[in-house]
Amino acid sequence: MITIEFAQSYEKKAIKFFKKHKELYPQYKKILQILQHDPYHPSLRLHKLKGKLEHLHFVSINMKYRITLEFIIQEEHITLIDIGSHQDVY
Repeated sequence: MITIEFAQSYEKKAIKFFKKHKELYPQYKKILQILQHDPYHPSLRLHKLKGKLEHLHFVSINMKYRITLEFIIQEEHITLIDIGSHQDVY
């Protein structure tokens, strides 16, 4: 099973995000479960970013909201970096 960690800045962003979007929390928990078991599952819509964020990947909570993450599969380790709308995250 893959280990998921939260960057220090991510925790604060997630708390603020879920205060505004409580209805997304069940989807978010499901996304984390899928990430732990199969980070390449098609429902995550995992993509590598380009440009200044090329070292990161993103997964979608839904079509509007995304989570960016540091993704090092060789070490079976994922670090969540940011959460928010498509505009906010990029």
